Amino acid sequence: MRRLLPRFPLSLVFGALAAAYLVAGVLLTAWLSPLLAHAWMAPLLVAVVLLPLLAWHVQRAFAPMLSLFRALAGTVASYRDGDFAFGLSWRGRGELAELVDAHNRLGDALREQRLALVQRELLLDTMVQHTPVAMLLIDPRQRVVYANLAARKLLGDGKRLEGQAFDDLLARTPDALREAMQRGGDGMFTVGDADEEDIYHLSRRHFRLNGRHHELVLLRQLTAELRRQEVQTWKKVIRVISHELNNSLAPIASLAHSGGELLRRGQLERLPNALATIEDRARHLEGFIRDYARFAKLPAPRLASVPWRHFVAQLRAQVEFAAEGMIDDHAARFDIAQMEQALINLLKNAHESGSPPDEVRLVLRRLAEGWRLDVLDRGSGMNEAVLANALLPLYSTKRHGTGLGLALAREIAEAHGGRIALVNREGGGLCVSMVLPD
Repeated sequence: MRRLLPRFPLSLVFGALAAAYLVAGVLLTAWLSPLLAHAWMAPLLVAVVLLPLLAWHVQRAFAPMLSLFRALAGTVASYRDGDFAFGLSWRGRGELAELVDAHNRLGDALREQRLALVQRELLLDTMVQHTPVAMLLIDPRQRVVYANLAARKLLGDGKRLEGQAFDDLLARTPDALREAMQRGGDGMFTVGDADEEDIYHLSRRHFRLNGRHHELVLLRQLTAELRRQEVQTWKKVIRVISHELNNSLAPIASLAHSGGELLRRGQLERLPNALATIEDRARHLEGFIRDYARFAKLPAPRLASVPWRHFVAQLRAQVEFAAEGMIDDHAARFDIAQMEQALINLLKNAHESGSPPDEVRLVLRRLAEGWRLDVLDRGSGMNEAVLANALLPLYSTKRHGTGLGLALAREIAEAHGGRIALVNREGGGLCVSMVLPD
């Protein structure tokens, strides 16, 4: 803390000096005028003597203020260089005191911000260093400028990677990683054999840092997470299949036993009902297994140009609905069998929602780069939890549902390069939108 102390207020000092030198100049001029040959020489001689003295006194009087200005300039230069360790002290009052106080408050604020920034940087660096995701920052010369602990362990046997050429690192990695990098963009790849394989996700992001192009490479191991999800999925599949098999096989076994008893007793008039129920449960089980097989073995779509008029007519032969939109004289490219299966599932769901049959509609719209098909109903809609999970395989809120109808429709839409979405309608009901590219 540098102290700058003026002895008197500067305005009083300057006024006093000016008055004193004015009086002295008048007196000296009056005293010298009779002694000199010419009267004009007296003011000139007085000026030559007194002006340097006045300048010296003014400089002495303003020295603290000039020192203050130099100190302010020095602190600004220090702030620019990132040094906030000192301030200024000014015991005077007035505008200069306010300026010094404002300058010191600025220094305090910058110092606090710098401290907070350093603490955040330390926290961020600790988090980045200890995250399980391998992170590498590559400069324009394709050299590693930053690598966290996970990246060192994965690509450098725990050694520092900064300064090394990224291409040299890739040359020592498995072929799968090099192929994933050559493909560009994000993707997944597998390292190892079938017994000990690891699954990774590669992310690449490009941005400018300090005006130069950089690339951030992220490698995340997904093996454990995917295996956990796989186990959970299989458990759910087993529960659903066990439930459906039990619901069908238990009554079939019971009715078969009852049919045998009816035959033994000769009560043949009740036998057709038992056999009809057995047939119904057997067909339900057959349809359930067929749906699972269709979902698990969905082939690649065979694209063909299909007129919408013909396609909608085929749908109407199987399920009731009202059609709206650009149907006449337009065609699109898709697999007619798969798209028919997807829309039949959606339209049947609309009828099973509790909607009046005349409120089930299929609306066709032309988009800039494709088509949009909306299946609308006026049923009860879905709550937020159901909307978030409705497109997942095996998820169903129906008592006897398999959870495959919407999932199969989504699979078909994505196989065509499109997408599907669900949203509740104003006034009640649901809108299922399927977008297909050209």
